[in-house]
Amino acid sequence: MQHNVLILDFGSQYTQLIARRVRELNIFCEIFPYNHFPTDLSPYKAVILGGSPYSVRSEDALQIDLSNIRGKLPLLAVCYGAQYLAHFSGGEVAASNIREYGRANLSYIKEEVFFENVNVNSQVWMSHSDTIKHLPTNGVKLASTKDVENAAYKIDGETTYAIQFHPEVYHSTDGKQILENFLVKIAHVPQNFTPNAFVEDCVKELQEKVKGDKVVLGLSGGVDSTVAAVLLHKAIGKNLYCIFVNNGLLRKNEFENVLHQYKDMGLNVKGVDATARFMTALDGLEDPEAKRKAIGNAFIEVFDEEAHLIEDVTWLAQGTIYPDVIESVSVKGPSATIKSHHNVGGLPDYMKLKIVEPLRMLFKDEVRRVGKTLGIDPELLGRHPFPGPGLSIRILGAITPEKVRILQEVDAVFINGLKEHGLYDKVWQAGAILLPVNSVGVMGDERTYEKVVALRAVESTDGMTADWVHLPYEFLMKISNEIINKVKGVNRVVYDISSKPPATIEWE
Repeated sequence: MQHNVLILDFGSQYTQLIARRVRELNIFCEIFPYNHFPTDLSPYKAVILGGSPYSVRSEDALQIDLSNIRGKLPLLAVCYGAQYLAHFSGGEVAASNIREYGRANLSYIKEEVFFENVNVNSQVWMSHSDTIKHLPTNGVKLASTKDVENAAYKIDGETTYAIQFHPEVYHSTDGKQILENFLVKIAHVPQNFTPNAFVEDCVKELQEKVKGDKVVLGLSGGVDSTVAAVLLHKAIGKNLYCIFVNNGLLRKNEFENVLHQYKDMGLNVKGVDATARFMTALDGLEDPEAKRKAIGNAFIEVFDEEAHLIEDVTWLAQGTIYPDVIESVSVKGPSATIKSHHNVGGLPDYMKLKIVEPLRMLFKDEVRRVGKTLGIDPELLGRHPFPGPGLSIRILGAITPEKVRILQEVDAVFINGLKEHGLYDKVWQAGAILLPVNSVGVMGDERTYEKVVALRAVESTDGMTADWVHLPYEFLMKISNEIINKVKGVNRVVYDISSKPPATIEWE
C-alpha cells in the first residue's frame, strides 16, 4: 500500500472528512495524531494539517515540530494549521471581532495553481474564533473574503500552503477542486488508490502476513465481515474458518437467513447459537458502555472456545473499518472518544490469537466498492450497516427476551416496509429503537399502557456525519399503523429527525 498523504489530527470534528475527500481523488491517505505520527516520512508525498477546537494563542495550544516537514514535503495547513504557521512563524493571530463561523464567499483570489478552476465568488465554510492579522515570514496572500483578509496564503520559497476555511466540508463548493490542485498539480501525488489496486495489494499483504497459518473470522452477515471474508478466502483459501454467532440480538430470523446466504459463496462457515450466554452476560445491565463491553467480552469468549476447536489456528480476523479506528482514539489522540467498539483494540492475554484486519484503512463506501470488485452479490453489499452489539443498543435500558421480541417484530415491519416501497436503497441506515417509557393509548374501548418505539432512518456516506431521511408521511403513517396493530406491547410510534452531529446515529 502506498502511504501517499499524511493527515495530522489536532482534534477537529472535520479531520475525517479531509480523509474522505482525499480518498475520493483516488489518493490513499492516513490520519495520525499531531503528537504521534511516523518518524519515517519517506513514503509520503504530502502532509495536511487539520483544524482544532483549540486556539493557537492559548497556553495549552497543541504544538508540533514541523522541521522534518516544512520545505521538505508539500504542506497544506487547514484552519488551526494555517493559524499555527502564522502564529509561530513571524505572523500574528488575534481574537476575531466577529464570529467567523458558517458560509462565506471568496472576494479575491490570486492567480495561482492552487486556485485553478475555482470561482472568484466560490462559497467556503469558516469555523474559527481567531483570525490571522499578519501573515508569517515570507507569507504571500492568495485569497480573501469580505470579513477575512488572509483567507489563504502560501510561504514563498516552499511548497507550503495555508487556508483559513475548510475545503473538506460539503458547504465549500470548490473544496475538492482546491484539494486536487494541491495534491495532484502541486504535490504530484499519484491517483492510484482504486478498488482493483486495493484488492491486489491486500491479497498479497495477507499472504505475506498469514502465510500458511489458519485464520478464524467472525461473520455477521454485514458488508464489512463479508468483504473481509472474501478477501481472506481469496488470499488463503481453505485456511479460513468462518464463525457466525447468534448473540440473540440479531434481526428477526437473521441467524438462519445469514447462514443460508453464505451457503453458496464457497466459504467455510459454522453457525454458533450463543443466545443464552449473551442474555446472561447482559442481565441487569442498563448502561450503554457496560452493555457494549459485556457483549464484546462474550464475543471474545465464544471465539476463544471455537478457535480451540480448530487445530493450530493462529489468527483472528475482524471486519474493523477506518471509522471504527478513528472513533476509538482517545482524546489525547486527540480525537474525542464517541463510544467503544467491541471489534477495535487488543485481546486479553489468555487469548493467544493474533489480529488481522484487512479493511482497517477503508471507509464504508470504499468497502462496498471493493466488494463489487470481488464480485459479491449487490444485494448483500447494499445491506444497511448494523451495530456490532446488535439490538442491545437499540433497547434503551435493561435487556429482556420480551423486549428483544418486541424490537425484532417492529424492526421487521420497518425494514420490510422500506424494501416493499422502494425506499431501502435510498437510506444509508435504518432501524427501530425501543424506548424505556410506556405511554397511554386506546385500543377498542380499553386504555392501554404500553411501549413507545422510535424509527430512525439516515443518509450518509460513511457514518461520520448523517442527516435524517425525509420519508413520505404516507409511508410513516402506514408503518406506524402496522406496528401498533401487529406488534403486541407497542401503542405509540415516533420518528427521529436528529442529524449527526449533534446526535449520533444510534441512541446508545
